[in-house]
Amino acid sequence: MKKYLLSSLLIALACLVMAGCESESVSSEQTPAVAKTTESPENELFIYTAWPAFYVKEEIFEKQIGQYIKKKFPDLKVKHIHWDNPGRRYEDLVAAGTIPDIVFDEVRRNTYRQVRRFDMQYDMTDLIKKYNFDTNKLNPADMQHSINTSDGKLYSLPFNSNEWVLFYNKDIFDKFGVEYPKDGMTWDETYEMAKKLTRQEGEITYKGFQMNPAHYLKFNQLSEPGLDPNEDKASMVSDKWVKSVDNIRRFYDIPGNQLVKTNAFSKGNIAMIVDSLENAVRLVNENKSLNFDVSSVPVFLEAPKSKFQPNTNGMFITNQSKKKDLAFQVIAYLLSTEIQIEQSKQGIISPLIDPAVQQVFGQGIQEWKGKHLQSLFYLNSAKPALRKPGLTFIDSNTDMVWNLIAEESKDSQTALRMTNDAMNKAIEETKVIQKDGGTSQHQ
Repeated sequence: MKKYLLSSLLIALACLVMAGCESESVSSEQTPAVAKTTESPENELFIYTAWPAFYVKEEIFEKQIGQYIKKKFPDLKVKHIHWDNPGRRYEDLVAAGTIPDIVFDEVRRNTYRQVRRFDMQYDMTDLIKKYNFDTNKLNPADMQHSINTSDGKLYSLPFNSNEWVLFYNKDIFDKFGVEYPKDGMTWDETYEMAKKLTRQEGEITYKGFQMNPAHYLKFNQLSEPGLDPNEDKASMVSDKWVKSVDNIRRFYDIPGNQLVKTNAFSKGNIAMIVDSLENAVRLVNENKSLNFDVSSVPVFLEAPKSKFQPNTNGMFITNQSKKKDLAFQVIAYLLSTEIQIEQSKQGIISPLIDPAVQQVFGQGIQEWKGKHLQSLFYLNSAKPALRKPGLTFIDSNTDMVWNLIAEESKDSQTALRMTNDAMNKAIEETKVIQKDGGTSQHQ
């Protein structure tokens, strides 16, 4: 971790790579009952952080959260605990009767798997009205995650989001005389570029493009849902799903450009990767000699201004908190332009759509001087499809789609249909488990 401490950005972004971007899966064991909450002092606010994961380091929490709360609320004592296994999991807090006032966690899945599992969900709608908080200033895609997971209420507000960006190795482009990627480049243009950049020279194979296909599908730019918006069933067999799968699989049919993990980018023989920002940052810092820059992700012609759906981390007020008004005032302050500008300077992607926040992104990080950081804001986040309240949630099994293609040579339609069938089965299993008071492994 000492290497991460060299850069505030690395500190801030040492968490979520999408394959491990959520807390560990829970089994379908019985959900523990919520214990009686132990009263805390009136001047103490208990904050529990699960995601972003980098708050496991108290100095990072203090730098990004604690110090600002202390300045705004000087008489308030902040008690902070970060999720850890074992000892500091949700169930451990519940068993001890120490329920937080505010929870930071990943919204899309963990609202279901954790916050709602332990009956901590609380609708902030009345507090939003009471304190005249303007949710229109927040990224609509981030907000959509909160809305989708709240059954018509609002259990969370976004705090930051994990975005995807295209990183490229300028030396490989120069070596083969290919122009650098441009913001707004289409997938077709990227594919032609990847073919030119995939070369064999001696014992070195240069690969043109790499991205995790499961992440590409799960957070797809066409906002195609894995779950039906109106019924308890999967929705993985549309023409848009086929188009998305066909688009990515052609890259790995390029001779020499077989799929490898994007982690190999740090070795210097991959021309382009699309990855989560924090993972890409980690990779380029593993090899300080990489001559790299960034660009916006490739786009589809029918969605020329859409990047991927974000993976959003949110702030929740717990149902058990006796200090809901104070907790909301703290949340509102952390989402103020003043604080979000400071967050943005340190490489944290803000949920605010304020240009003043976006324009200072990364300015506090020496290693990022001269990089084309505004590429991150060239496109708009694709919004997750709105889903009817009360329906069963499971995680879309995009890993299965790609495994069927890569390991069993299935065509796109067959891979999607088989995944769709498996997801329908998982939905029915989940409904039975939840009816019995358990927690499904499919979530």
